[in-house]
Amino acid sequence: MVDERKLIGRILIDEGVLTEEQLKKAVAHQQNDGGPLGQVLIELGYATEEQVTRALAKQFDLPYVDLNDIEIPEDVLRVVPFGVAKEYNVIPIAQNNGRLTVAMSKPNDVFALDNLRFILNMDIDCVLATSGDVLAAIENYYQTHTKVRMEDVAKKSDVSVQVRGGKEEEAAEGDDAPIIRLVHLIIAEALRQRASDIHVEPLEHRLRIRYRIDGVCFEVDSQPKVNQGPILSRLKIMAGVDIAEKRRPQDGRINLKFEGRDIDIRVSCLPATNGESIVMRLLDKEKGLKELDDLGFDENDLQRFQSVIKRPHGILLVTGPTGSGKTTTLYAALKKLNRSDVKIITAENPVEYLIEGINQCEVKPKIGLTFARILRSMLRQAPNIILVGEIRDHETAETAVQAALTGHLVCSTLHTNDAPSALTRLIDLGVKPFLVSSSVLAVLAQRLVRVLCDNCKEPYTPTLSELKAVGMTPEMIEGRTIFRKGGCPRCKNAGYMGRLGVYELMEMNTEIRALTFNKASTQDIRKAAILSGMTTLQEDGVRKVLAGKTSIEEVLRLTHAQDIEWSV
Repeated sequence: MVDERKLIGRILIDEGVLTEEQLKKAVAHQQNDGGPLGQVLIELGYATEEQVTRALAKQFDLPYVDLNDIEIPEDVLRVVPFGVAKEYNVIPIAQNNGRLTVAMSKPNDVFALDNLRFILNMDIDCVLATSGDVLAAIENYYQTHTKVRMEDVAKKSDVSVQVRGGKEEEAAEGDDAPIIRLVHLIIAEALRQRASDIHVEPLEHRLRIRYRIDGVCFEVDSQPKVNQGPILSRLKIMAGVDIAEKRRPQDGRINLKFEGRDIDIRVSCLPATNGESIVMRLLDKEKGLKELDDLGFDENDLQRFQSVIKRPHGILLVTGPTGSGKTTTLYAALKKLNRSDVKIITAENPVEYLIEGINQCEVKPKIGLTFARILRSMLRQAPNIILVGEIRDHETAETAVQAALTGHLVCSTLHTNDAPSALTRLIDLGVKPFLVSSSVLAVLAQRLVRVLCDNCKEPYTPTLSELKAVGMTPEMIEGRTIFRKGGCPRCKNAGYMGRLGVYELMEMNTEIRALTFNKASTQDIRKAAILSGMTTLQEDGVRKVLAGKTSIEEVLRLTHAQDIEWSV
């Protein structure tokens, strides 16, 4: 029983860590400010984190482990995905006879242990370690496979980044040459590793550099604090922003050539506690533009989508969170529609890829050039097809609907969780329900899932709980091979290489239009869409699991059974 356990204060007094007077002060402080007594003792300087954690281990009769003194095998680490370890603040340290031992800092976190047992379908044993050691172990072990010291890379290869319009030759002669080479190396290595973003983040005692690869961030380098100023200044110079302005957010662009390819980099500078955080979005103009056939559409959904974009007028909406590939899908659709007899105009913020034969306009809010204003001007240009980067306000939504009702095909994006939500979102923005019901042709919701590495993916038999979590049954996998991630040098032990789309295409029909006209709930519209044959995001994810393209774990990371229903 918990009540029979010795109090942590008494344990620390018995061990000579605390005095009675210190314990009284700590208890009084706890009553005023709240929080666990152990945390209060650490804050007051009466005990260290290790002493408190050892006392907790005694109180709950659990082993204490110093994570710095052990080496965790790689096969044990692969049992617990990085996202799960990070979310529940645990690190697996051993596996024996089907039981997994995890280190954590909170011995009474029953919720985390129960969830781990369900997710992993394993018996879990718990040991205690300090919170700092657990966090450091997660950071070190899980990110070791992608960690690359920039100095080591520099020894292996020459940096071949050429900034267009820059004066690299002159600068390379001066004192800043090492910083210039380092910055170019950071960008070059990101491009070689297929990163979509580079995050340059000032921390208290160091400058952290991370790459986002296949949607997941990995730390690749850590620079001393003394290099922070020169690196940030160099990036700001390349991006063409004011290096003296450190109090306001700034946006810029870098255009460069890498291994013969044109690369466009969108740069965002944001003032933070320890200095300016810089994020660079890498846009490879050769690899970024894709064909519709390469996006991951199921054959039936692809045919339906192609029939929608060939219609002469109406609105096509693509929805999903930031980074879910909405713009890539719309660009692929425009490439398919781009012919000499069709006039296409876009309004984008910013223009990501240039497509020959299409008139592309960039939104510039500072001079009043908004989506709505460009859209109104577009109509006087007599276009056949209009792309609006994003519908985010009443004016843009209203103008887009009017354009769709007057003989134009309008394609745009919207931030909603699923396809049916887009209709209620437009009504929330102030568009009248009868206009929404008559103008919208279809809504495509999408996510991106990582593709299993063909070189190392492992066949296995999913547990009943895993199947249930994604709405599958044992009968569905009969005669099929289900794969999970492995790990090899080709994918840098991540188990995945590349991403593909998971889609939910809802075409408007008489019933859905009537529900929209009557301002029905999203749930009612969803039920009608499923009965009309709409494949949900999760069902499409399961199709890709059955095809051996991705894993159940990856589908669960992006879709949840309680949010996306299989039946009505």
